[in-house]
Amino acid sequence: RRRDIQMVWAAGLGHIGGEYSVIDILVTLYLHALNTSPERLEDPGRDRFILSKGHAAAALYTTLAVAGFLPPEQLATFMQPMSQLNGHPARTKIAAVEASTGPLGHGLPIAVGTAFAGQLDGSPRRTFVVVGDGELQEGSNWEALMTAGNYRLDHLCVIVDRNRLQQGARVADTNDLEPLADKLTAFGFDVVGVDGHDH
Repeated sequence: RRRDIQMVWAAGLGHIGGEYSVIDILVTLYLHALNTSPERLEDPGRDRFILSKGHAAAALYTTLAVAGFLPPEQLATFMQPMSQLNGHPARTKIAAVEASTGPLGHGLPIAVGTAFAGQLDGSPRRTFVVVGDGELQEGSNWEALMTAGNYRLDHLCVIVDRNRLQQGARVADTNDLEPLADKLTAFGFDVVGVDGHDH
């Protein structure tokens, strides 16, 4: 958390709220759950992770550095001219980034396609994706959820960062998602509520 806020402060840009609401999830995934490593970036059997809420890029970069995917000194270049560490993760800049994200509503459909490809290949790899709750107001996410349920993508884990906030308003005041768990269950998901800050 300290390194994340130092990066944002130095750049004068970033999304601290969205980063702090997801950073424990990222640390848990990269240090304890994902079957991947810096040496396995080209291994087709590695697990995949997509940060759909790409505006939380500083949290992802910090976590990638802790997990050995980026040199820690590179974090000082966040948002600097010609830096590989853009304000949104870019696959063309960082090898550990599975998909370029930023426009909300794109990461989940990409994750569904990735999980479906794994299912077609008979691969045991898993696909994890983090979406923001405000982002779930995008229709493309619901089409992706419906597709995931239709194809019973058992190796897909969708993590909804339920901080109940979006830029400028509360999610409930813009487009209330409740009852979210019931909606996801209706699409065929096994839904588990967790404290995203409890490792």
